[in-house]
Amino acid sequence: MTSTPEGASDSRFGSSRDARGRGQTWTVDTAEAGQRLDKFLAAAGRAGSRSRSADALTRGRVFLNDAEMALADAARPLAGGDVVRLWIDRPGSASRAAGPRARHGLETLYEDDSLLVVNKPAGMLTVPLDDAAPYTGKNPEGASVLDLLHQRFRSHGGRQPDVVHRIDRDTSGVVVFALTARTRAALVKQFADRTPERVYLAVVHGRVVPAEGEWHDRLVWDEEACLQRLARGDEAGAVDASSAYRVLEAFTDTTLLEVHLDTGRQGQIRVQAQLRGHALVGDQRYRDRTGTAAPIRFPRQALHAHRLVFAHPADRRRIEVEAPPPADFAKLLVTLRQRR
Repeated sequence: MTSTPEGASDSRFGSSRDARGRGQTWTVDTAEAGQRLDKFLAAAGRAGSRSRSADALTRGRVFLNDAEMALADAARPLAGGDVVRLWIDRPGSASRAAGPRARHGLETLYEDDSLLVVNKPAGMLTVPLDDAAPYTGKNPEGASVLDLLHQRFRSHGGRQPDVVHRIDRDTSGVVVFALTARTRAALVKQFADRTPERVYLAVVHGRVVPAEGEWHDRLVWDEEACLQRLARGDEAGAVDASSAYRVLEAFTDTTLLEVHLDTGRQGQIRVQAQLRGHALVGDQRYRDRTGTAAPIRFPRQALHAHRLVFAHPADRRRIEVEAPPPADFAKLLVTLRQRR
């Protein structure tokens, strides 16, 4: 099980260590630009020495802008705004080649014999668009997370990863997969019972007031428009959608929110924010309808599945997994802070 701080540069998104001391994230400032990666890591309060930074690089515990670094990257010069992450106790990091990220580009946040949790990059599907179409491996860029996991486990005695829940293609962050049918059934029931804690980070247009609150809506899937919308009266197919939010940081004309999902409807955070005049930055499907949002260039919806907490199906112990915001999200926050 791993945990990291939430992001990149202040008390919530910066160089603060999480409660268990497992990981730490920093954003390179202008004074440190041009510094070697290993020297940056060797500073007091980080790895603490060149030998420790070299060891972390060797063990695959260092990430630069969400890309895993090796010892060969020690002399890489850093640029202002780069995001450096150091795992203190990264599972599977005793051997760099042993981790699934080294082979298939997926960062494993937690893994045991019955389940695994990965940090899905933005732009990748959780599962194939057509579940019946086998992945051939000829087009890695078109692979889903499930495709890559099937490749990885193909030689592992018949274990077949299966998806438990999904997040949108252009949403980054935590997704859990089951490695046995019994585990999947137990986890699916937890999600149906709404017992897992699911926490997202979202950057929305406008200043959100009040600083904490709840969103409750009746939503219906519009087949023609291919999106969620507010249900009309007792419209057939309508479902409840509930979430709670709190403001983490307010910028000039945008707000960083932490959103806790109660229900987990497709596109729920995106449509609930839009309905309140606070569409997510970068969201084209549930885009701003007020006409007042300042133009902000971001290639996807600014939404990240940050934390997942659930009971392990085998023994009910608490599993808490966090994924730090990826480089594009962290850099967006830096840009917004500079606009203040």
